Amino acid sequence: MQPLSPAFFARSTLEVAPDLLGTLLIHEQPTGERLVGRVVEVEAYTQDDPAWRSWGIVDAATGLVVPEGRGLDLFGKPGTAYVYLCYGRYWMLNVVTEPEGRAGCVFVRAVEPLAGRDVMWQRRPAARREVDLTNGPGKFSQAFDIDRRFHGRPLTAPPLYFAEDEEKRDWPIATSCRIGLHFGIDWPYRFFVEGHRCVSPGVPSDVAARARCAKRSGVINRRGR
Repeated sequence: MQPLSPAFFARSTLEVAPDLLGTLLIHEQPTGERLVGRVVEVEAYTQDDPAWRSWGIVDAATGLVVPEGRGLDLFGKPGTAYVYLCYGRYWMLNVVTEPEGRAGCVFVRAVEPLAGRDVMWQRRPAARREVDLTNGPGKFSQAFDIDRRFHGRPLTAPPLYFAEDEEKRDWPIATSCRIGLHFGIDWPYRFFVEGHRCVSPGVPSDVAARARCAKRSGVINRRGR
């Protein structure tokens, strides 16, 4: 399987994100076995995005980058992994995008398991169905054995890399606002294969925010205030 080149990722994040759908994520194991999954859900994060992990690292007045923190890694070589720990438990996989010197990344939220399922089941003992192996960012990183050791490494060559699917077809792509955010909740930067069984079950942030507002409004009305 031919890995995607750095040039694939050295483009606008909003171009890379939908183009990554339908590609393959491959982790070659020391045993020679391959874990393979088809990417079915991603989110885009851009330098001017209030939900971006390094929001504020670029000085608005001068355009200069504040030289501190891991956020600098998002200005690095396109196609590089940006991996962080969420809630002290789940590893999140991002791939750096944009030409080097401008920040951006695509966050991988879900993949469809294609090969190496036996290994994935061993790493995901809590899963009850095959889709539960990889239908969320923490789930698939656990199934694929992705953690901090891949941070800063290229995702354009083994052992962990993206590759073009030789049987790739035109997937029906849908968009929505991203999931689990408190800032930039109305930015439609989530891309997913519409109707795919392995898309994560999360609720888009704008929908969740409206539900919270409606719930609070209902409580206030019942109290007569």
